[in-house]
Amino acid sequence: MILKDKIINYLKDKDGLTDREIAKAILGVNEPQQAVNQACRSLVSKGIIKRFNRKDGLIGNYLVAEGRHVEPSHVTQEEHKTELSSVFKEDRLKQILKDYLHRNGWETQIAWGKTPGIDINGIRGTERWIIEVKGLGSLSAMNVNYFLGVLAETLQRMDDPNAKYSIALPDVKQFRNLWNRLPLLAKNRTGITAIFIDEQGNVDESETNSGLI
Repeated sequence: MILKDKIINYLKDKDGLTDREIAKAILGVNEPQQAVNQACRSLVSKGIIKRFNRKDGLIGNYLVAEGRHVEPSHVTQEEHKTELSSVFKEDRLKQILKDYLHRNGWETQIAWGKTPGIDINGIRGTERWIIEVKGLGSLSAMNVNYFLGVLAETLQRMDDPNAKYSIALPDVKQFRNLWNRLPLLAKNRTGITAIFIDEQGNVDESETNSGLI
């Protein structure tokens, strides 16, 4: 489901929310609201929502036809890519993985933003899990470079024979295909597994894993 559909569905239950309130609910607490702002303005131009000041002075978003199912107009491929790039930012993926690991008893050290070092260093008792994370690029060629880059970064981290090593990527067709085309021998020899995270924050680890969760 693309961002505009999510906004429409959310406003059906909670009409009048600001861009910040929508971004917090849909994208995450610390995520920027720029993508939501752009999507809401696009919906305004299509006559699907209206924006005006609430009683507290903040600008709220209101469905034009409250209670009626409203579908957004055709979304261009470029608009969809922009929305996905916002949803699949590296720090958002790291936050999702942090929550996922904590629920399964792991303690984590996270390199946020451009901080150098291991992206996610997970510790659970005597177990260690090293995860390198990549977000979604705006171009297909960029994603190929991201995939090759995250593999190289992971190989450079391999100094602990007892640790598990994984790459974490947005759950999109291109990254799935790139992972599937990586020879099974390379996966088995290195022990690297892949973790895919979708738009809703669901975590799916590749079947060729060592099962630490």
